[in-house]
Amino acid sequence: MDRGTCLWLLSSFCVWGASRGARETVLGTLGKATFLRIPPPFQELTARFGAAVWKRDTEDPHSKQVLLKYSDGNYINYMQEQTRFHQANFSLEILNTSRQDRQLYEYIVSKEREEKVWQIQLEVYEPVSAPRIQVLGGTEANDSLTVTLNCTAERGDRVSYSWAGASRLCARNGSVLHLSYSPRNASLACSCTCTAANPVSRRAVAFNASECGREPQGGAGLRTGHLVLVLVVPVVAAGALAAGCTALRAAGAKQERAPLAEDGAVHTIYSQVQRAEV
Repeated sequence: MDRGTCLWLLSSFCVWGASRGARETVLGTLGKATFLRIPPPFQELTARFGAAVWKRDTEDPHSKQVLLKYSDGNYINYMQEQTRFHQANFSLEILNTSRQDRQLYEYIVSKEREEKVWQIQLEVYEPVSAPRIQVLGGTEANDSLTVTLNCTAERGDRVSYSWAGASRLCARNGSVLHLSYSPRNASLACSCTCTAANPVSRRAVAFNASECGREPQGGAGLRTGHLVLVLVVPVVAAGALAAGCTALRAAGAKQERAPLAEDGAVHTIYSQVQRAEV
C-alpha cells in the first residue's frame, strides 16, 4: 500500500469514522482569542454539500447550544458578541475566552440524510503570572553555605516549576531549591533561574548574586556567628525593593525578590544568614 492510499484511508477514517465524530483537544488562554479549526476533509465536505452547524454542550446533558448555522454561502451567528465565523475555512473564533467556554464543541456537516461530526474539546487555562523568589532561610556549617529558595506564581492554572542555571546545583524540578555550596563558588551557585509554566504560558525570574559569601572588605564587617549574604537585584518600581527585598535577619526569615524589570540599574542588598553551631 503506497503512502497516498494510507493518507486517503486516514482522512476517510477521520471524516467517516466514529458515529460521534473524531475529536481533538484545543488549549485556550483565559481572556484571549481562541480559534476552533476544522480539518481540510471537513472543509471540503462543507464546500461540497453547503450546509453545516457549530454547536456546543450545555450543563444539560440532553441539550446542546447552537452557535452558528451555515448554508450555501450564508450564515447566522447566534453569538455575534462572543464569536466570529471565518467563512474561508469555516473555523469559529471565540473572541474573549472565559472559563464558561470550556465545553465540547461540534462541527456538523449535513450530507443529504447523513451528518458528519468533528468534535473539539476546549480546555481553558489562566496564564502564569510573573513568579517571585523567596529566600526561606540559610545556614553556614563546615565552610558550606546552604540557602533555601522558594519560587511561586500568584496566578495560573496547573503551574509547574523548574530551576536551571550555569551550575548543575540549579537543576531541579519543583518550586523549592536547596543550594549547598562553598562560598568560594558562589558566582555559579547563585545564578539560578526559576521558570513557572503551564500548557499555555511560561514566565521566568532569575536569582542573581554577584557574591554569596562573606562581606567584602570595606563593608560593615562580619558579625560573630553570622554569614553575610550579598545579593544584586535589578531596580523595580518604587517601593518594591523595600517590600520585596527585605533583609534576611536570621535563619528562617523570608526575603522576596520581585521579577526582573526592564530597568538595568542594580542595588546591592546585604542580609545575614545564621551560622549553624558545629
